[in-house]
Amino acid sequence: MSILNRKNILLGISGGIAAYKSAFLVRLLIKNKANVQVIMTPSSKDFVTPLTLSTLSKRPVLSEFFNKDNQNKLWNNHVDLALWADYIIIAPATANTLSKMASARADNLLIATYLSAKCPVFFAPAMDLDMHKNKANKLNIKKLIDFGNIHIPVNSGFLASGLEGEGRMQEPNQIIEFVSSNILKDKKLYGKKILITAGPTYEKIDPVRFIGNFSTGKMGFALANTAANLGAEVFLVTGPTSLTINSDRIKSFHVTSADEMFKTTKELFNDIDIAILSAAVSDYKPKNISQHKIKKENNNNLSIDLVSNIDILNYLGDIKKKNQLLVGFALESENEVENAIKKIKKKKLNAIVLNSLNDKGAGFKHDTNKITFINNKSEIIKFKLKTKVEVSKDIFKEIIKLIDE
Repeated sequence: MSILNRKNILLGISGGIAAYKSAFLVRLLIKNKANVQVIMTPSSKDFVTPLTLSTLSKRPVLSEFFNKDNQNKLWNNHVDLALWADYIIIAPATANTLSKMASARADNLLIATYLSAKCPVFFAPAMDLDMHKNKANKLNIKKLIDFGNIHIPVNSGFLASGLEGEGRMQEPNQIIEFVSSNILKDKKLYGKKILITAGPTYEKIDPVRFIGNFSTGKMGFALANTAANLGAEVFLVTGPTSLTINSDRIKSFHVTSADEMFKTTKELFNDIDIAILSAAVSDYKPKNISQHKIKKENNNNLSIDLVSNIDILNYLGDIKKKNQLLVGFALESENEVENAIKKIKKKKLNAIVLNSLNDKGAGFKHDTNKITFINNKSEIIKFKLKTKVEVSKDIFKEIIKLIDE
């Protein structure tokens, strides 16, 4: 899932030859699941047609304050447009448009909307070499940066004039990468590497049977998505589940058994800032695994010798460094808080997320969960029943508090 997913992006296009790239930029924004509203300056329509951009954006392209052919039509309210936008991208931003932005000359819908904006504004200049070098143009760019706008620097290369040098607007994919990276830098967990375990483990009895549990992995996957949306680089170690991840900030590792989960988690842990072990790992596994399917007629009373799996959480607690945070999950049915606090101390955790089997709508098989977050100072924070997505946000709010301490 892209950081631009469901974001409202207002794309401003001004009149330069680079406007042809705007069609590709709209397409990439839509591919990243953004909601895109295009505003064109009147002169930009000489370089790319509104029909192309409206088809790609799935919205009517705006250019004028009102439709001059229909005096009774409502005007295009620049204030509402500015408030709708989560981000504004002006690409290409010609020297003329930069000048108007810097001097607050609102003679078209795009500049009026820009001047009404409260959201972050990105601008990508595009012009010929000498225009870009012009001192007045450089001053306008500096003014816009000083005003808090975000400058997407130009590329060097062949220009429409035949000259070669600085002035080319960055390519659409570069603009998407620049904007996404800039957004992520403002996120609470930017630069953090987070390890999350999710789902059940299956312990083989024979080639067709296993010991497992009812975990779906929904809580762990929700945590992974929330961590990615907060700017983190996420490593998700997941047992068997039907769930899928669609985010370029989440790297998935698929395992089956507790031994496989331990091996993968151990290999990743050294470079991790925060580890959250939400997986429902089997406590036991068969001592011996049959290489062939066990026949029922020969085993009316089947006994299976079980041995303990390694306690992954306990192992990580023993080797974790001072700058690492380790958060566990506990599913309890009696003396819940008391048992959870014991686990924090025994396993050297920074915090634990407690689920109770006595709470309806919590735990396995549900899209909801009800948790109690307990840190290593024995501070107890209880939450109401919520969706697992909302629960994951609550968990990370508490984890961020631990980071900030």
